[in-house]
This record gives sequence, structure tokens and C-alpha cells, in this order.
Amino acid sequence: MYSLLRNLLFNFDAEAVHHFSMDSLKRLSEVPVFQELLAKNFRFDYPSLHKQVFGLPFKNPVGLGAGFDKNGLYLRELETMGFGFIEVGTVTPLPQAGNDKPRLFRLPKDQAIINRMGFNNNGVKAVAEKLRATKRNIIVGGNIGKNKATTNEDAWKDYEICMNELFDCIDYFVVNVSSPNTPGLRELQEKSSLRKILSQLQNINQGRINTKPLLLKIAPDLTVGQLDDIIELAQEVKLNGLVATNTTISRENLQTEKEKVSQIGLGGLSGKPLKQKSTQIVQYISKQTNGGLPIIASGGIFTAEDAKEKLAAGASLIQVWTGFVYEGPAIVKRICEDLSKR
Repeated sequence: MYSLLRNLLFNFDAEAVHHFSMDSLKRLSEVPVFQELLAKNFRFDYPSLHKQVFGLPFKNPVGLGAGFDKNGLYLRELETMGFGFIEVGTVTPLPQAGNDKPRLFRLPKDQAIINRMGFNNNGVKAVAEKLRATKRNIIVGGNIGKNKATTNEDAWKDYEICMNELFDCIDYFVVNVSSPNTPGLRELQEKSSLRKILSQLQNINQGRINTKPLLLKIAPDLTVGQLDDIIELAQEVKLNGLVATNTTISRENLQTEKEKVSQIGLGGLSGKPLKQKSTQIVQYISKQTNGGLPIIASGGIFTAEDAKEKLAAGASLIQVWTGFVYEGPAIVKRICEDLSKR
């Protein structure tokens, strides 16, 4: 059934379809009977899937990655889809329109997406206000970044603003320095730049009565040396975990015609082509840290087998995004049902 609807929707602009679909779901969910029907069909609560990770209680290990609900507009609807946690953002201090449209592209032959959204969001104050006004019963992470106009030298100030504004309305933080869609952002993954940002955030964190887990999201295009630097720094500043990985700038081994990929141009690639690389990075981090650093795995997760692969590689939790688009709202239930049989 969903495959037929997906094929229809894939005839239209990807970003427009995203907003249309989620806004329609939101309106329908205001009808109690429909809300109950959604929950009955898509939620799956099984005690064996409950787990504690970085001190937080997750109902299941399947989360929704950042970028899908940038402004926290659809938390109740997404909770009904059965997710164990949702990551909002990326959020920046000031509202930001993002890059020029079109900026979201499907590659159906590869079960992939290319995006160059550019941290479009309503700004941290508006997002915080929305989160405070939304009743929910689900773990919510806050993915934070810098505004495009902010220099890398002053980037730490943007991350500090976001942490302070969101501190009382999210459950954990993810520092995003790995998106390829903000010029120069990935340079902040270098050890000295990253130390300044993370140390400052941890100082703020430790100054609070109740600290929040602090994680770092990394790119899949890092060298082994860069990965080693990040692992060392994560231990030095006592990060609570890593999110591995963000989208890739690579275009290797795609089935989509090269001419079409070239016409799309710049952007981060997500989906099936990222699966193997992200799993390798999860496995490397887990091995280098003896499993001591929790990892949220993201990249190419479409099925229960994909989820099991990431968990076997050392992940504590997983996130879907592109898989949610291609597989539909039943993806969480299908994965959880299979995981509960382990």
C-alpha cells in the first residue's frame, strides 16, 4: 500500500511532499479516532527493547535522525509512529532560510537522497518555545549548529547560545559540525577547533544542576587519523557519545545516471549507498574504545537486518531518515518486531 503512495508522491518535489505529508498527518492526528488508529498500527512496545543509554530510558532503540523535524513541529505525530526517540534540528541561534531551492533530491535507483538544505530552521528561541508547549512522552534530542554568517572563529558562541536556550526542553544534545551544506563547517571537526567548542559546552553543562548528555555527530568522510583524533578528544572532554554518521560528499558506486547526479550538484548523500561506510566507522569507534563510548548509528538503515548490522558493529541506538522516506511509517514497527525476537 505504501509503495503505491510513495510512487505517486515521488512524482512531485521532494521538499514540498515532505511538508505536505507531515502537515496532513498533523491535521488528521487532531481527530482522536485517527490518532488511536495510527498508534494501534505503528507502535510496538516490548519490554526487551527498553534500554538505558547515557542515563536516559529509551522505549526502543530506533530513533528519527535530525533534519526530518527541524523545528519540533511534529513530535506527537512522530511519537505515534513508534519511534524510541526523535532528534530535532539542526537548530541555529538565528532563524535561517537555508540554501536556494530545489535542495532535496531523490535517487530511487540507489534508495538514496541528496540534500543541501543548509540548516534551514526557525531559530533556537522559536524551537525552544515550541518544544516547551508540546506535551510528549518520548526522548527528544537537540541537534545544534552555527549560523551560516558566523565565522568558524566565533562558532563556539553559536553552540553556546543553542545549548543555553534549549537546555530545559530537550533530553540530550548533539553537536553538528559535520554537515557538508554549510561552507567551512566541516573544518570544525579538526581537533583544535572541536576542543574549543566541546570544552565550552561541557563547562556550561557541568555548571547546571542536572547535566545533559552531550554527543558529537561526525562525517563518514573522515580519515582514520581524524577519527582517532575525535575518539581521543571525546574521551578527553568526556563526551557521552557519538552519532555516526552524517551524510557523505562521495558519489561512488551509484546506480543513478552520472548526468543526473551531476545536474543535482552539491549536497550530502544519505541512504543505502552510505550503509557500509557508516557501519565500518561504528565498528572502528567501538573497537578503539572497547565499547565504552555509546554510539548512535545512522546511515542506510532500511530493514531489521540493517539495524542488526549496526547494533552488532557496536551501536547502542540507531536512527533512520532516508529509510523512513522509502519504507514508510511501518519501518519502526517492523524493525522493533524483529529485534524483539533476538
